[in-house]
Amino acid sequence: MAMHVKKDDRVVVISGKDKGKKGKVLVAQPAKGRVIIEKVNMLTKHTRPRKQGDVGGIIHQEGPIDASNVMLVCGKCGKATRIGYKILKDGSKARVCKKCGETFDK
Repeated sequence: MAMHVKKDDRVVVISGKDKGKKGKVLVAQPAKGRVIIEKVNMLTKHTRPRKQGDVGGIIHQEGPIDASNVMLVCGKCGKATRIGYKILKDGSKARVCKKCGETFDK
């Protein structure tokens, strides 16, 4: 299943509890249709000490959200945008901003 976002893209969350937050995609999971974004959907994980000398505690980490709940942010115009696809001169396919025409994939 292809997704409109990839790792290291800048995105904005458009729905859910973190609506309006911007961040970078840390992990893209195309098979599940989910993405993990820095500082978005923070989960609290309680850990136990596993070995002698380890300490337990509370860890805060990012959880996955559905890829349909994020929009790509254009680097040129700075707005959240839908993306289109364009065939370049060398025959490769690139994602383009629907608002200003800037290409995301160089």
